Amino acid sequence: MIDWTDRHCRFFHRQISRHAHLYTEMITAPAVIHGPRDRLLAHDDVEHPVALQLGGSDPAQLAQAVRLAAPFGYDEINLNLGCPSDRVQSGCFGAVLMKDPDLVARCLEAMIAASPVEVTAKIRIGVDDQDPAEVLPAFLSRLRDAGVRRVIVHARKAWLQGLSPRENREIPPLDYGLVLAMKHAFPDLHLTLNGGVTSVAQAEALIGQGMDAVMIGRAAYHEPMAILGPVDRVFHGASADREPEAVLEAMRPHIAAHLCAGGRLHQISRHMLGLFHGRPGARLWRRHLSEQGPQAGAGLSVLDDALAQVRRHGG
Repeated sequence: MIDWTDRHCRFFHRQISRHAHLYTEMITAPAVIHGPRDRLLAHDDVEHPVALQLGGSDPAQLAQAVRLAAPFGYDEINLNLGCPSDRVQSGCFGAVLMKDPDLVARCLEAMIAASPVEVTAKIRIGVDDQDPAEVLPAFLSRLRDAGVRRVIVHARKAWLQGLSPRENREIPPLDYGLVLAMKHAFPDLHLTLNGGVTSVAQAEALIGQGMDAVMIGRAAYHEPMAILGPVDRVFHGASADREPEAVLEAMRPHIAAHLCAGGRLHQISRHMLGLFHGRPGARLWRRHLSEQGPQAGAGLSVLDDALAQVRRHGG
């Protein structure tokens, strides 16, 4: 989720769930090596457990990126083999790599050798005209041979030509049955199902059917309280869900520090538009933050005014 799950987004999501495993946006290995490393990789201690998701196809580059990222203390390094965007394909990484399992294996072996923490992979069930029932078990077997023990499987094919990234999230049919079958075929692998899951109840049902875990992306971003809110109670024994007002209050010191450092409110508030999703006044909250958050000099009073509108409408 490039440009979505940045450090401010992850800090916000951590205020909602103390235990959900968070992932960075995908960062390319060359960016880690040659780019502004501190800006790309810095994160708050509160974000843990948090995984760094890398993109790349050169084993040496990926290993170097892993070594450079090690001091930042991520809990996991994940290789993205599922993104179908044109930009990713032109760099020969993401979902296009599912056509070259031997190269993928070399990449992962190099990353594992360089990493002080677990290296995992995020994949599709196949790409283009591949038969997922044939390709997926062979691919998982190759990943296992390379030393990978945890894999996130997006339960859709990726069509590398003819579909946009958004269409690739919606048009190819989901095949949960195949992913569940892979869990039975590879009981020694920790398999996480991704794709099309829009509620904690749905995630709980899939875990009840045998999956080790479920990853939820855009639904959690747009409806954070509905998706992340129950996670600690349902899966980790917490006594109650957090309220959005408490989450907003917990965000205030982080926002104030960001503003004092010269940051803009919108860089954080854009991730908080869904905080009151489903409650009266949610539309007014979104509109006020969207209109006022990007303004020069916008500060905490913008959030106060938006919250006042929610409360006036019974939210």
